[in-house]
Amino acid sequence: MTTEQYPPRVVLHCCCAPCSSAILEWMDHHGVEPVIYYCNPNIYPREEYEIRKNEITRYAQDKELTIIDDDYDHEDWLRYIKGMEHEPERGGRCLLCFRYRLLRTARMAQQLGIGHITTTLASSRWKSLEQINAAGLWAAESTEGVTWWDRNWRKGGLQERRNQLLREIGFYNQQYCGCEFSMRPQGV
Repeated sequence: MTTEQYPPRVVLHCCCAPCSSAILEWMDHHGVEPVIYYCNPNIYPREEYEIRKNEITRYAQDKELTIIDDDYDHEDWLRYIKGMEHEPERGGRCLLCFRYRLLRTARMAQQLGIGHITTTLASSRWKSLEQINAAGLWAAESTEGVTWWDRNWRKGGLQERRNQLLREIGFYNQQYCGCEFSMRPQGV
């Protein structure tokens, strides 16, 4: 796919409303139809998961977009990353976490008959694009009929637009990635 060609439909793994809004707006302007997939069993505690889910659901409904909520199974996610609890941010735990969520995204795309996946995680300056792309490619290669759409969602003014939409819409903006291991020591 060249920079001028975009998939007509994509399953967009969304981590939260602030990271999703500018990407969804971009997709609308470029003729890409997203199906939002909220798959974030890493988020802790459950109340935080629900707040983030409600924010992206509200935004999706306002924009008349399809959103699919995956099951919240934090215990399964903990089993998957077992042994990586003490890894630093951008370490091995994050790579496993991305693999977990993007494999589920690829399987959802396959189930829906949609050939491309991407993620809003690629918009976060706190995350490793290398890890995200490795996990996305691995998930797509593990799932027949699915292609990873490798896109840096930080560029093209999207980071600035994200911040503008955050203020305009008044999204809840979390102060940590999501899992209990990414919480800041200051008690956030």
